[in-house]
Amino acid sequence: MDDSPEFLESATRFLSEDLQIEIVGHALSSRDAMAQVTTLHPDMVLMDLAMPEMNGLEATCRIKARHSAPCVVILTLFDNLEYRAAAKAVGADGSIAKSEFGTQLLPLIHELLSEREP
Repeated sequence: MDDSPEFLESATRFLSEDLQIEIVGHALSSRDAMAQVTTLHPDMVLMDLAMPEMNGLEATCRIKARHSAPCVVILTLFDNLEYRAAAKAVGADGSIAKSEFGTQLLPLIHELLSEREP
């Protein structure tokens, strides 16, 4: 979930190359993301920190409060300890700087999803 259509398109192309990943939705706002989580029941949500209507931390907190909540990974342009601590405090399963998207995201996705398998 990101408010930049260009980033969503780029991320979709990148993630689609991994045959173990199925992309089930996209959202340009936190409210749309929360609605899609309700209807699509994804295993994971990638949430931008800076989202319109509601920031990604608040949306993550609300998503993680749901029964059978998906994993949530916060994506941000601003990679610092304060944002990582805030992401952890609201229940995010991880956080990745957008500058590290191409190298750190896939290993984190596979790690988190393998932990969810019965």
